[in-house]
Amino acid sequence: MLTSLPLHAATLLVLGDSLGASYGVDEHKGWVEELRNALPEHTIINGSVSGETSAGGLRRLPGLLQSVHPDVVLVELGGNDGLRGFPPAELKKNLKKIIELSQQAGAKVLLSQVMVPPNYGPRYEKAFMAVYQQLAEQPQVTLVPFFMTVIAPHPELMQRDGIHPNEQAQLTISEFMLPWVQKALE
Repeated sequence: MLTSLPLHAATLLVLGDSLGASYGVDEHKGWVEELRNALPEHTIINGSVSGETSAGGLRRLPGLLQSVHPDVVLVELGGNDGLRGFPPAELKKNLKKIIELSQQAGAKVLLSQVMVPPNYGPRYEKAFMAVYQQLAEQPQVTLVPFFMTVIAPHPELMQRDGIHPNEQAQLTISEFMLPWVQKALE
């Protein structure tokens, strides 16, 4: 009996904020853990930290790249930059450097789009969203749609704070992210 095995097991680093860290949910029930369960042949490292900004992720990235040696880096940062009203130009500069460092380390980059709530005003919202579109034009960067667009409209999938997905939403997020991650790991 022949079985199909991957040509090579890869390592994925998730560099995110509270959404990547599955804030308010047992880490063993978070969407990154669900990805691990769906892709047991690969190593998935969750380098997400609740409250993380793009600047914080950039500061931590060199150490993570050196210790993890990822084949793919999934960047899920920017939400805290937006919630704090940081300038989109600062977000773009930090994310661009994260992409460059990841690529210099030999990793493919998945950039998860992030959106800010509409109460920040249309001008800020448009400038914020443009950051992700512009960075996705760089070679070897794949823009992943923001997974919260399929979660946030369903109050039963959200925690009381209205910002973070609950435990019930974690499998949905994993299923949303899985095809993007699988393609990058090929």
